[in-house]
Amino acid sequence: MHDETKDSGPGGYAAARLRLLTEEARSGPPRRTALADLTDAWLGGLFAAGTREPRGISLVAVGGYGRAELSPRSDLDLLLLHDGSDPGAVAALADRLWYPVWDLGLALDHSVRTPGEARRTAGEDLKVQLGLLDARHLAGDLGLTTGLRTAVLADWRNQAPKRLPELKELCAERAERQGELQYLLEPDLKEARGGLRDATALRAVAASWLADAPREGLAEARRRLLDVRDALHLATGRATDRLALQEQDQVASELGLRDADALLRQVYEAARVIAYASDVTWREVGRVLRSRAVRPRLRALLGTGKPTAERSPLAEGVVEQEGEVVLARAARPDRDPVLPLRAAAAAAQAGLPLSLHAVRRMAAAARPLPTPWPAEAREQLVTLLGSGRPTVEVWEALEAEGLVTLLLPDWERVRCRPQRNAVHLWTVDRHLVETAVRASELTRRVGRPDLLLVAALLHDIGKGRPGDHSVAGEVIARDVAARIGFDHHDVTVIAALVRHHLLLVETATRRDLDDPATVRAVAGAVGSQGTLELLHALTEADALATGPAAWSSWRASLVADLVKRVSAVLAGDAPAVPEEAAPTTEQERLALEAVATGGPVLALRARTEPPAERQEPSGDPEPLGVELLIAVPDQPGVLPAVAGVLALHRLTVRTAELRAVDLPDGVDGSVLLLDWRVAAQYGSLPQAARLRADLVRALDGTLDIAGRLAERDAAHPRRRGVVAPPPRVTVAPAASRHATVIEVRAQDAPGLLFRIGRALEDAGVRVRSAHASTLGANVVDAFYVTQAQGVPLPGDEAAGVARKLEEMLRA
Repeated sequence: MHDETKDSGPGGYAAARLRLLTEEARSGPPRRTALADLTDAWLGGLFAAGTREPRGISLVAVGGYGRAELSPRSDLDLLLLHDGSDPGAVAALADRLWYPVWDLGLALDHSVRTPGEARRTAGEDLKVQLGLLDARHLAGDLGLTTGLRTAVLADWRNQAPKRLPELKELCAERAERQGELQYLLEPDLKEARGGLRDATALRAVAASWLADAPREGLAEARRRLLDVRDALHLATGRATDRLALQEQDQVASELGLRDADALLRQVYEAARVIAYASDVTWREVGRVLRSRAVRPRLRALLGTGKPTAERSPLAEGVVEQEGEVVLARAARPDRDPVLPLRAAAAAAQAGLPLSLHAVRRMAAAARPLPTPWPAEAREQLVTLLGSGRPTVEVWEALEAEGLVTLLLPDWERVRCRPQRNAVHLWTVDRHLVETAVRASELTRRVGRPDLLLVAALLHDIGKGRPGDHSVAGEVIARDVAARIGFDHHDVTVIAALVRHHLLLVETATRRDLDDPATVRAVAGAVGSQGTLELLHALTEADALATGPAAWSSWRASLVADLVKRVSAVLAGDAPAVPEEAAPTTEQERLALEAVATGGPVLALRARTEPPAERQEPSGDPEPLGVELLIAVPDQPGVLPAVAGVLALHRLTVRTAELRAVDLPDGVDGSVLLLDWRVAAQYGSLPQAARLRADLVRALDGTLDIAGRLAERDAAHPRRRGVVAPPPRVTVAPAASRHATVIEVRAQDAPGLLFRIGRALEDAGVRVRSAHASTLGANVVDAFYVTQAQGVPLPGDEAAGVARKLEEMLRA
């Protein structure tokens, strides 16, 4: 073929090119290579015919042609390189080369330069330098081409600390302008984030020797996008990179795919690989550049030797190092199936990326979680989902290594699934994650944020199944929620939320809300005030995650009006406040011992998981951690004292109950009983004797809890990765005849319960009982408070206490 094209001129090349492009048996990389070889031979023939002396002048392919990645309508990127000795001969040769290319109607990007001019232009124009990194000799003086390649690569490596940040900014600007390839219905295969330009940028980073991209799957992703671009060029007959809707079926057929959806799914999968590789690579570039900038100063301070990277613990088996979340040295992913979720939740809460090495190590060693999941796994999933915007990047890291599908096998059907609806901004899977992100902003509005977040993740899980996706999704969600470890009551609520996630907005915008039958039908479907509250928040999160066209103040007002009417119908079904349970034998024993000793008595013991077949219809989440029972003679300051001691010992409070207990007849005194579930943030639990000793000191005022916590925060300030919704403190109307109920919904943080307890003490109210729960990273607490005389607070005073408490939490 080469001999034929050398002698036959433009017409012979055109005929050979046409035959090659119409050969159905040859496509993909073989055809691109053959097309580059054919073009090389033709241009080589033109060059040979135009010059007798090859010394001092050469023809060089750059850019995509330099990589031999010629699509049917690709530009020919050519550089005529010369030593400057005979400008006239160079100009004449350029005419003999460029005009035949133009005569065939091929797009040409050409330049004529000396090596010095080429290097100077590259130094001024980053795009030129990127093109020269792929320079490939075609004809003429090989030494001239080799010299330029060597010099350009040396320049690139020497200037990498300056040029790579420029390249990163260029990629970011292009992503902002073109969007993300993995979500667009009409994507630009080259310019969008995750497209071919980003793949080329990764090659440039690797050429700098400063960092390298994760290689697994990257070459295949590039090949897939190039194959789609080839088919697009053949289908349209144009040099286009935009995969328009009207051409997708034809392109899919050209590639032997079932339909346009299958085509987009392949494109999205490839784009995710490239986008994730880009994220990892640019983080590594930043780390290396920061390290280079700091190292000379460290050497000056510390002398010779390599400094050890600081590692700060985040959770059990998880630490922060150099701005990433990595596994602790003692972590054993092969023996700790909850570790991927714990690491992901810690990363999202800290607003940090999961390191590539950590994710791959967990993916390689991870074992499936038991069914149902242990309580900690469910808790970590809820924490991850409730972390807001950082959840997206962490979820993508888990997705890239197959951990999401390992945890949730039903995810595979919605992964990278396109949504052919102009209202939707995202693929189905990203829409589900985005809905959880939006739901995390609404967690202060609901009493069960964990159910809201999981329902948000699952509400469209039925898409891609036959029939109504809400009906199909209800079945899947019921199974997933049970597998995650929710009890029967919670599984039923999550399934109902998925089944009816479109009910409120469709009814509010399409039905007559003045018709009592409409409102009764919705009330019948929802069933309870708690579910209605959750459905209202899910409706808003779903719409906000869909796109700007799906939610407006008008729609919000219609839905709010419907919710108000349905709530009025359901008001008669509100459950009564349960009576206090009688103390158990052990609780009574501890209470009597507290009276006898005049001080606190406590018991700390491991709490085993309930059996898998547990199906009691309780609305309470399954407890997590170990059980801590404390009996204390009734006195002021018990709640902040206990909470503060636990915070000092780095114990996280999962659930907390505080109440006064009745003592047997004939026993004088009053005792407060605290029944709490706690978990160590990392490491082992403290000894009960140490807890009791510190509690005695806290109660008698010799332990400065506030000062100790402030010192610790100053020495090791907590990373504020998550921008949580603001806390919400309300007075529950008519919740109890005997006390005023103050409800607190806020972001969990070390020492939070201590701060709340101290604020209530400072307000001069008595905490008659407390019911605190941590759901993921959210706390939902209720405090039954009275005046000193034991009566409920007047309305104005109660509102004032709630307002001051909220101001304290916002500070």
